[in-house]
Amino acid sequence: MNNYNANPTIGFPVLIKAIHGGGGKGMRIVSDSSESAFYEALSSAQRESLKAFGNDTVLIEKYIERPRHVEVQVFADTHGNVVSLWERDCSVQRRNQKIIEEAPAPGLSPELRNDLSTKAIAAAKAVNYVGAGTVEFIFDNDTEKFYFMEMNTRLQVEHPVTEMVTGLDLVDWQLQVAAGNPLPLTQGSIPLVGHAFEARIYAENPRNNFLPDSGSLLYLSIPSPTHVFAPEYPTVPARSSTFDLQPSLTSHDSITINPSLRIEQGFLQGSQIGVFYDPMIAKVVVHGKDRTEALRMLRKALSEYRVVGVSTNIEFLQTLAGNPSFVDAELETGFIPKHFDELFPTIEEPKPELLAQAALFIVLRDHTSPPASSNASPWTSLTSRRFGGDEYERNITLQTDVATKEPFTVRVVSDASGHFNITVKTSAGSTMFPSVPASLSSPTTLSSTINSESLNTTIVSQAPPPNVPVSTNPITMERLHIFASGHPKTTLVVSTPNWLLSLGGDVLTAAKGALKAPMPSLVVDVRVKVGDHVEVGQAVVVLESMKTETVLRANTAGIVKAIGCKNGEMVEEGRELVDIEQSD
Repeated sequence: MNNYNANPTIGFPVLIKAIHGGGGKGMRIVSDSSESAFYEALSSAQRESLKAFGNDTVLIEKYIERPRHVEVQVFADTHGNVVSLWERDCSVQRRNQKIIEEAPAPGLSPELRNDLSTKAIAAAKAVNYVGAGTVEFIFDNDTEKFYFMEMNTRLQVEHPVTEMVTGLDLVDWQLQVAAGNPLPLTQGSIPLVGHAFEARIYAENPRNNFLPDSGSLLYLSIPSPTHVFAPEYPTVPARSSTFDLQPSLTSHDSITINPSLRIEQGFLQGSQIGVFYDPMIAKVVVHGKDRTEALRMLRKALSEYRVVGVSTNIEFLQTLAGNPSFVDAELETGFIPKHFDELFPTIEEPKPELLAQAALFIVLRDHTSPPASSNASPWTSLTSRRFGGDEYERNITLQTDVATKEPFTVRVVSDASGHFNITVKTSAGSTMFPSVPASLSSPTTLSSTINSESLNTTIVSQAPPPNVPVSTNPITMERLHIFASGHPKTTLVVSTPNWLLSLGGDVLTAAKGALKAPMPSLVVDVRVKVGDHVEVGQAVVVLESMKTETVLRANTAGIVKAIGCKNGEMVEEGRELVDIEQSD
């Protein structure tokens, strides 16, 4: 269906959705009732659907404003048995793709849980379904009614949360069914124990509209998992058929439910994250005796999951897991835009203590002593030193990724005792840290004592791209990624010295109208040609990366002076694609 004139029968907003879709691909929400906006969204959804699924047929349906995404895990065998393994809530999404899931869905009454499972089982029976499947529903928060959306005929990314609350291995169940065996449990024997969350870790930049990122995993450190598979629970007596679909939430209150953590990942340190696949790199799965404990486990695990090399959504997930509305289970698929200001607070200026540690890391890294040798001369065994004394002094300039902000200056002076006197200058004034003992206990670990507090801080250096000339642009500078206890990940840029800038020149200074590739991408459609006049907001280039389309729009009105790409071409991040000369 692509008839715009039919839409008044359901009204705007509408949802355009690929019939073979999944993961938010081939899906667009159209709130603007203009014909041009509708057809632009329709064309984009169909292109994305064709590339992802080989079919560009889409559905157009009414878009519910405050929905929850609730889905039921079903299993069926070849003997006519169909059971529900209870429901999951997958409401919090970005780009129509789930990022955090939980089981069971919070806030459901026993009657509603019964109704959901009953209808999911009925859907599976209606098509003589066999195997694992997920029946998805849209739940309207305003009317408390739910509507069938689709059935996914497979195990889904989020199936581990179901495993954690049932203590079952769903892959083993699939093999049992494939072998022709009956389902291992009847409906009345399937437990529902505690609460579980799964957080998907993506290579993407949440503060840049969740655009995917690619590159090498320079550094990876993960929390220690407690489980590889779900914990097993004692078998519960079968419930009477009247209450089969109303599980007892207190059946295992007599046993100890220990908090548990699973990590499922497909990449290791040094792996390359490419541009041709979905940007998910790992899943963090936690389980606790109730939602509060599970959420506490999730926040702890995310705080210990550390990645350098590509942008990730880890810090965003930490903020989300601590958001008061999320903690209170006020869920809806529009959660992120509704709470945008809370989820993306203004980035605060780094604390002087963090700046001091960053400077110490640089000083100790660059001023190390060679290994001792019995016959080494002082010229090779001693670090750099002045003949006027053993005092070492260095001034280090640091800044954030925002080049327009005032840089920070840190003066580090060492003495013969090996301690450091540090002076940090920020917009708030100067802060001094006298006689600070510090050492590098590993190439990425700084041990120091600041303000009488013993600190072990992970600091990872990321060199600038090798083929980019030096400039005042932060992307051409060394980055320090700081993981300090009690602080979110902090990234600082080590400012390029003036003498080096004078040699390289600021060759990356771009014209105001230049549009650059925000990530490595495939050029899908160049919509302008040299000499065209464009207006602010006009679609200029369509890119595709990791199965997702991105439309670049003109940021100024003017004339297209140059085009640096063509349809079907792969372009690297930062490549200038279109240059627009601003109109007078």
